[in-house]
Amino acid sequence: MRRLLHGPAEPGGPIHRRAVDRALGRRLDEALARPAAQQPSWPDPVRAARVAGLLHEAEPIVAPEETARLAAQLASVARGEAFLLQGGDCAETFAGNTETHLRANLLLLAEMADVLADTAGLPVVKIARMAGQYAKPRSNTVDALGLPVYRGDIVNAPDPTPAARTPDPRRMLRAHGHALEAMDLVRKFGADDVHVSHELLLLDYERAVLWADEGGPELRVSSGLAHFLWIGERTRQLDGAHLAFAELLSNPIGLKLGPSVTPELAVEYVERLDPHRTPGRLTLVSRMGHDLVRDVLPPLVEKVAASGHEVIWQCDPMHGNTRRSGNGYKTRHFDDVLDELAGFFEVHRDLGTHPGGIHVEVTGEDVTECLGGAPGVAEADLPARYRTACDPRLNAGQSIQLAHLVADLLCGKRVEVR
Repeated sequence: MRRLLHGPAEPGGPIHRRAVDRALGRRLDEALARPAAQQPSWPDPVRAARVAGLLHEAEPIVAPEETARLAAQLASVARGEAFLLQGGDCAETFAGNTETHLRANLLLLAEMADVLADTAGLPVVKIARMAGQYAKPRSNTVDALGLPVYRGDIVNAPDPTPAARTPDPRRMLRAHGHALEAMDLVRKFGADDVHVSHELLLLDYERAVLWADEGGPELRVSSGLAHFLWIGERTRQLDGAHLAFAELLSNPIGLKLGPSVTPELAVEYVERLDPHRTPGRLTLVSRMGHDLVRDVLPPLVEKVAASGHEVIWQCDPMHGNTRRSGNGYKTRHFDDVLDELAGFFEVHRDLGTHPGGIHVEVTGEDVTECLGGAPGVAEADLPARYRTACDPRLNAGQSIQLAHLVADLLCGKRVEVR
């Protein structure tokens, strides 16, 4: 692979490249020119362009050979020979990018993987939500105070002031620096055993560090910012820039599927993102909610299976089960999370397909953000250690408990949901 450098010379202007295939460059231009949801409005486009130029010269976070190694492991998951565990913070923060916090999360991921592997007898592929999960999609553009909504530390700050909430492109440089530090720790902690991922969201950042990848059936680009990227529920528009950009990536790709997705739409996504029918190239992440998963998921799985693509089916049991507590906190209940997972496994057991993995928001710290579970977190406990930058995470005790229950589900056992 060779490094691909490109970037806008001026806002809205032409894209210049060095050492890059012109046809691939045109395809990138066309993809990024499509409508892009959930992007910040930079108040100074000239400054944003200058920052983009600096990012194009930045050091890669990950290496192509690491991404290729993950792709091979995910092929095993797609064939039913392994299980995928993906987890970490909802949103990383600059302040939270400490060795203590990162080690706690990596240790938790390793402990959860050990539980799954020991009980279920399957190899576990580990992917951390780390070294780049700094951007967050939001339902609204302004908050209750009329301020621009917080979109993650890569865009603005959470403090409720106009200055803090003004999008600042220089934060992309800080995010890149923090991601490099986090990746250094990942390599020391997990060597080639842990890979990193984040949501493919902020396109000004995602386009910055790319490699021209000529090793596959067609010329594509490999992201130097993460091993694995996923498209979220709010940015999976068929005519949008995120999907078009993902089509050009040789990295393994995830796609979140909410309850509004039809079987026909699911197959259209699969055909576009896995045109060469590469096992494990695409991970479909169902996030239906515990009350809908048993009804909505089966026709999707059946239709995709009939298409002949060897995708990974992964369950995100967090985002469809978010609620507001009586004392005003955004939270999730452990029993709802477990019930969606139980439904996910029931669907795959009934259809004879492989329940390939879970995607969870967790932390190795003793937070009080999600209700229930073995720690018995109650609504009155939520204010004590509610530290998330966005969505609530399972704490260490809840996460290990969940791993044991998922391991039982993998073994074909039924679990009790209170």
